Amino acid sequence: MAERRARTATLLMHCPDRPGVVAAVTRFLATHGANIVDLDQHVDRAEGVFFMRVRWELEGFALDAEAFKAAFRSGIADHFDAVWQLHHQDRPLRLALFVSKMSHCLYDLLSRWQSGEWRVETPLIISNHETLRPVAQQFGIPFHCFAISPENKAEQEAAEIELLERHGIDLVVLARYMQIVGPALINAFPQRIINIHHSFLPAFAGARPYHAAHARGVKIIGATSHYVTEDLDAGPIIDQDVTRITHRDSIKALVRKGQDLEKLVLARGVWAHLQRQTLVYRNRTIVFS
Repeated sequence: MAERRARTATLLMHCPDRPGVVAAVTRFLATHGANIVDLDQHVDRAEGVFFMRVRWELEGFALDAEAFKAAFRSGIADHFDAVWQLHHQDRPLRLALFVSKMSHCLYDLLSRWQSGEWRVETPLIISNHETLRPVAQQFGIPFHCFAISPENKAEQEAAEIELLERHGIDLVVLARYMQIVGPALINAFPQRIINIHHSFLPAFAGARPYHAAHARGVKIIGATSHYVTEDLDAGPIIDQDVTRITHRDSIKALVRKGQDLEKLVLARGVWAHLQRQTLVYRNRTIVFS
């Protein structure tokens, strides 16, 4: 028998650190009938900032989303000078996958969706090349190709934004999408675009980073998933991992190990976002357990 998925809501917030924040929030939730199922908190003592994630079941909770926002704003947020987000997890999030020519991350994400490991919907795949159209067809997902050049970039991204909004996309995942995302798309999905890249930047930029790293004799390779900002590959980091290599590893071995890391680190980054475990503060990400 399949496990019943309880409808839940998640509150993410940060505010200046002071006594009584946890007590006030949990008392507020309890007053309105919440059964809290997760609570995590962190204090950045250097910055003097308090961070919290709390999740509760919606069954028996007295406030709908709009009533909660009004009551929480006046009763808690204004008093503690809090910045906060409310997320109702009562439906699957809708993902759009952006790809180019490399398929390893795409296959990994689609297998997690198809197997039911992730409770998401994947209504479309967008690419700047036709290369991976057969993969989309294999999984029965509509594939949209937007060939991009310096001359048509703004026009093509405007069309992509219109398509994403028409399909109600919640999260954009750049699954080795080898194209710089423009500011219009970033601003349309703030903190809702996740990218993956290898760890060789900025030392080994360009089209053949593994070859350059192998020639240099590097001993550690890795991958980073992060939210996309207008600062190229410098957005708030969600997840990272590394593996050691030796002089015995060929370029092919480096590529294989690097792609394994990219798949895992991208999946962990997307999962953290799906679970509403990420809270961006300035240019870094608090990832709750």
